[in-house]
Amino acid sequence: MKINVPVHKNESLSGKVIDLTYQGMGVVKVDSFPIFITNTLPGEEIEYTVTKVARNFAYGRMTKLITKSPDRVEEKDRQYTQTGIAPLQHLAYSAQLKFKQHQIVELLEKAHLDIDVDETMGMETPYHYRNKAQVPVRMVRGQLETGFYKRGSHELVPIEDFYIQDPELDKAIIVVRDLLRRYHIEPYDEKTNHGNVKTIMVRRGYYSHELMIVFVTRAKKLLMHDQIVAEIVKQLPEVKSIVQNINPDKTNVLMGKENKTLWGSDTIKDQLLGLTFTISPLSFYQVNPQQTERLYERAIEQAELTGSETVIDAYCGIGTISLAVAGHAKDVYGVEVVPEAIQDAKLNAMNNHIENAHFVIGKAETQMAKWQEKGLKPDVIIVDPPRKGLAPEFITAAGEMQPKKVVYVSCNPSTLVRDIQRFAELGYHVTKPIQPVDQFPQTTHIESITVLSK
Repeated sequence: MKINVPVHKNESLSGKVIDLTYQGMGVVKVDSFPIFITNTLPGEEIEYTVTKVARNFAYGRMTKLITKSPDRVEEKDRQYTQTGIAPLQHLAYSAQLKFKQHQIVELLEKAHLDIDVDETMGMETPYHYRNKAQVPVRMVRGQLETGFYKRGSHELVPIEDFYIQDPELDKAIIVVRDLLRRYHIEPYDEKTNHGNVKTIMVRRGYYSHELMIVFVTRAKKLLMHDQIVAEIVKQLPEVKSIVQNINPDKTNVLMGKENKTLWGSDTIKDQLLGLTFTISPLSFYQVNPQQTERLYERAIEQAELTGSETVIDAYCGIGTISLAVAGHAKDVYGVEVVPEAIQDAKLNAMNNHIENAHFVIGKAETQMAKWQEKGLKPDVIIVDPPRKGLAPEFITAAGEMQPKKVVYVSCNPSTLVRDIQRFAELGYHVTKPIQPVDQFPQTTHIESITVLSK
């Protein structure tokens, strides 16, 4: 059955951009058929070429900007859009904050939910904020390069300045890249599954300035590692830990399970809200520490704790929220499915002399049921789930525990809205405006805090 699509590949057209998708692409319509075009903004008149046609939508490339949006700013570098490092770099920062607030408003309206959304809490300096870099290492035109993949491909674009990363990370990556070149270390080749160094990961403590460098390799051996390590230590005085992570599998999963410390400590430390955290290569630790502090402060404030409450922190990771909450509550119970994270959480509690935080390994939904059987009655449940949101079993278990409040820290507005509807069926409603927080300036990611009360 042939479907009538009003546009064809390589066709040149003109039109007006009417919207911005959640991925930050402009939308032009031809007979109500949407065409998605990067680097365009609502209100702009453009000329464009159709690059790809699907059944219900198409993609295009702008060839000429006829009228410009007042929200448009000069791009720093086209590569940041090409690779998806900074897909909103052409949008003024004040407009990025409005875009993120609007995304949540739109999803709530679609779901017929009448809930207010506060203005997005932004950053003073909305770049150079990331404290962790993970960059692929590949051969490009006969030379070992570090950079980032072109959107939707595995073609590496060599990049030296990543714009949204701490400049010290960029500097460290170049030092490591040049050493790998000097010692003729073979980068990984995805097609043949040969070569060795797949990825370089660098982490830096925002307050501590401690650097960790991780080589992700295919093989157990990293040739010339003694010479490379000695040079890194000489050139980068902040380095406290150099680790080799072994990932032999042909997979999209970035890191393997085995770590070998080549030099220094197995971990680095950093501070968050005055607490010290130990960070290992596999630790999940928020990548924007400045905004994380504001996010957690606001979440704790909205939980309205008096010091006498029992709090459950589901998806607790290495205990960052749990330990921040511990000073405001009677007891905190954290659950996390990753065993190494719970090990770190217990260590972090001990190092900060916190005795009212208790951590267990398990799936959040399963552990909730166990706690309920034991008669644990939380006053507040804090959730910070992955992008897929909460499992229905978790919401059921949470509802059965009857906490006064659920504080939901979300990194995906669409699963948040779905989960708000599920909680409503159990008698929990949003009682305060949702608070978006910009954890990832220049990108389309949206974090927010929602309080649900019985």
